Amino acid sequence: MSEPYGEEPEGLPCVLSDEVSALLMDPALPGDVFGAIVAATVVINETRGEVPSSTASEKWPQQRRMPIGANGSLGLAEYVILADADPPHIVLTRIQLY
Repeated sequence: MSEPYGEEPEGLPCVLSDEVSALLMDPALPGDVFGAIVAATVVINETRGEVPSSTASEKWPQQRRMPIGANGSLGLAEYVILADADPPHIVLTRIQLY
């Protein structure tokens, strides 16, 4: 079904893995890293996982990696698009900090 004229399609919920949740709850996590991870979840949601700067795995195209921070200065976020799940969603699986 197509979207009504002038309306953008809804994003996909971006849920956090236990590993990412634990990282975000770490009181030693710098504020700029926390903010960059939260910003990444917003972009992932709004683009339904099709983040322009992301790269897809050749063997598993649902798995993506994207830089976090200005020009990827803080690290990488890894996520999986589960478009066929009920309900469809995205899981932010891992954060690799530099």
